[in-house]
Amino acid sequence: MPLKVIVVVLLAGLTGCAEEPRIEPSVAQYPSPMEEGTRAHDRVSEQSHAGLSFVLDEVLPRPVDVFVPDRWQGAEMLDLLVHFHGAAYVVREAVTRIDRPFALAVVNLGSGSFVYERPFQDNLAFSSLLSAIDRMLEPRLANLYLSSWSAGYGAVRAILKSDFDGIQGILLLDGLHTDYVPDRMTLFEGGTLNTVKLEGFLSFAREATAGHKSMVITHSEIFPGTYASTTETATWIIREAGLTRAPVLRWGPQGMQLLSEASEGRLYILGFAGNASPDHIDHYHGMPTFLSALLSE
Repeated sequence: MPLKVIVVVLLAGLTGCAEEPRIEPSVAQYPSPMEEGTRAHDRVSEQSHAGLSFVLDEVLPRPVDVFVPDRWQGAEMLDLLVHFHGAAYVVREAVTRIDRPFALAVVNLGSGSFVYERPFQDNLAFSSLLSAIDRMLEPRLANLYLSSWSAGYGAVRAILKSDFDGIQGILLLDGLHTDYVPDRMTLFEGGTLNTVKLEGFLSFAREATAGHKSMVITHSEIFPGTYASTTETATWIIREAGLTRAPVLRWGPQGMQLLSEASEGRLYILGFAGNASPDHIDHYHGMPTFLSALLSE
């Protein structure tokens, strides 16, 4: 069975990350002056999870944590989720809740999207990672899923260029950005988005609308100012994919407030309230819910 991949993207500011990552390598965002204390901002509890755990320390610039929940160690085949950026215990919790055999690899490479993108510009890097994981696991790997939060989307962007067909699903958690053209000229000021960096994600979104793949994109209302926000990139994908964004108002996971959604086939784009750091972190801690949505039929 061909190995398929789901990508998940993680955002900066998560409790448990040593550094506050920047999205584009040399362009820091304008810090938000806002504070918000109305929503709950619930967090996944940090705890140990029973299962097989080991570290791969020679494949990428930093060690990769691999985990298989205890109840799936006897499975004949495992799906694999490769997650980019964020504290491992949050993703372990999400995978443990999934009612199907899963293995997990968590990749943390530092700050900035280019830190994640650079290693995977070598077409052999990702296949080497998968081979290393496969050698350490007795069950065969079946479907491959990638997830990322914040700057982790840089790895997903690079992997899409070489492994598009093998990816079954992608989860991007408040972490899809690009730069403005000209540099730092916002859309309001007459600038445009550098859509070259978004084309791979759009192609994947179109596959998801047709039901061939699965994709979930979440975004907040944070406006970085020096590069495109997750709202602006999501809006571009919605328009180019021929979707319509519908206004809604209901509770989401971790006390989040869902304000908009656009969906067709197996593509889901969800917009949430909030323009402060806790709102950004909410997306990562909502991963158990968003991963379930990604895997739903």
